[in-house]
Amino acid sequence: MELDLVDLSRWQFGITTVYHYLFVPLTMGLAPMVAIMQTIWHRTNDERWYRATRFFGNILLINFAMGIVTGIVQEFQFGLNWSEYSSFVGDVFGAPLAFEGLTAFFFESIFLGVWIFGWGRVPKWAHLASIWTVAVAVNISAYWIITANSFMRHPVGAVYNPETDRAELVDFWALLTNPTVLAAFPHAVFGSWMLAGTLVCGLAGWWMVKEQRAGDPEGNAATIWRSCTRFGAWTILVASVLIFATGDKLAKLMFTQQPMKMASAEALCRTEMDPHFSVLSISTLNDCESAVQLIGIPYVLPFLADGKFSGVTLQGVLDLQEQYEALYGPGNYTPNLFVTYWSFRMMIGFMVVSMIMAVVALWMTRGKRVPSAKWIMPACIVALPAPWLSNIAGWVFTEMGRQPWIVHPNPAYEGQNPEGMQDQIHMIVDFGVSDHQPWQVLLSMSLFTLIYGVGAVLWVWLITRYTKKGLDQPGLHHGDSERVAEITYGPDEDTTLEPLSFGATPTGTAGSTVVDTQGKER
Repeated sequence: MELDLVDLSRWQFGITTVYHYLFVPLTMGLAPMVAIMQTIWHRTNDERWYRATRFFGNILLINFAMGIVTGIVQEFQFGLNWSEYSSFVGDVFGAPLAFEGLTAFFFESIFLGVWIFGWGRVPKWAHLASIWTVAVAVNISAYWIITANSFMRHPVGAVYNPETDRAELVDFWALLTNPTVLAAFPHAVFGSWMLAGTLVCGLAGWWMVKEQRAGDPEGNAATIWRSCTRFGAWTILVASVLIFATGDKLAKLMFTQQPMKMASAEALCRTEMDPHFSVLSISTLNDCESAVQLIGIPYVLPFLADGKFSGVTLQGVLDLQEQYEALYGPGNYTPNLFVTYWSFRMMIGFMVVSMIMAVVALWMTRGKRVPSAKWIMPACIVALPAPWLSNIAGWVFTEMGRQPWIVHPNPAYEGQNPEGMQDQIHMIVDFGVSDHQPWQVLLSMSLFTLIYGVGAVLWVWLITRYTKKGLDQPGLHHGDSERVAEITYGPDEDTTLEPLSFGATPTGTAGSTVVDTQGKER
């Protein structure tokens, strides 16, 4: 089989991007949740919330470290296999990516270091402020990245220079306020909340049942684990409502900006008035003309597209193909229907799993109940991958549904281009790749996949290891843990706080004495 340079380059970028995105939404969602836990501890002096902060803080630290490593590799992908694309959009992408490093990554790194190593070494208010700074910075980082990504979906704020064959930035404010950014960013943030909420609800629920079945000797099941379970569940439900709200706005934008993507997502082949929302459609060999809708729901799709329940005409894939050929010349302007259709439904379907988890968790812990049914423990673990799959499916839909465009045309943009050239800021994927030999891309892709596979095993092992330790995280030394509430964040010969670390042994730093909640040395 002949190796195709474009397909290999797309596969490599897809693999590295999806792998990196395993860590991004968890960091975005878990950082504010950990900050809230620490805030509760500071306000209540409840030692259990301190231990919960350490528990989920270690998971945040592991995830953040993996995100940094994979994120650096991700940015190098632009110059590795996509040099022509980087040349075309480099003037536009340079500003948001530079600001991402200056205003977000810088603050994330500095203040995360303060939070990790500042336990008991900096003022109490400064230590709490450091984790809140990280929580804000990771989300600002996402804003800059989505700003660049939104230009690929809906280019604004730039003009096309025919002499250099590049898009050149002329209006930075227009780039920052791109309507696609303003809709996509909150949608991504709330998706991260759902993911982090599921993780907190799942892990806390697992421990709650485990300790309850063991008799709850320390009272953790009925207090902190139950509280964390409900905290995660409410986060899921709040995030779900906001996801639907922002998703509705984003869908309406895409019906206008990228009608081919939305027609493909519904397997809508011909232009129709008030088509049904497709719950299940089938086709043969990715052929739109053979698509048959088996289950459909009326009124949903017109509302999703235009906010009306009827009287809405939506363009079909085959009609749009003819329009694009007339505008941009001969070619295939239809994305992969199978991927676009099913990734859209996977995004919604896996989100429903987290919602069901939240409802069940709140119901079973109502009225101060602490459940002990054994089936809950495996159910908590099985549900954990669902929000990751939902988030990844959403990005697969976003990027694959835009094909064959790597920069989608925006003919409506009234920039400063010469007359008749407003629609020239666009690029087909085939024209964005570097001039490599296919075997070179295959080799680098294989090496990345191998290294990332090892990294994934390490990540799962570390998360599993610290999850199994529960509230018994490295923390207090040479003192009774009941005195946590009295810590003054200053030098104290009897009570010190150990920096967060996922490299320490289960019993803490070598040579030190660790005291459990019962005041017994281990």
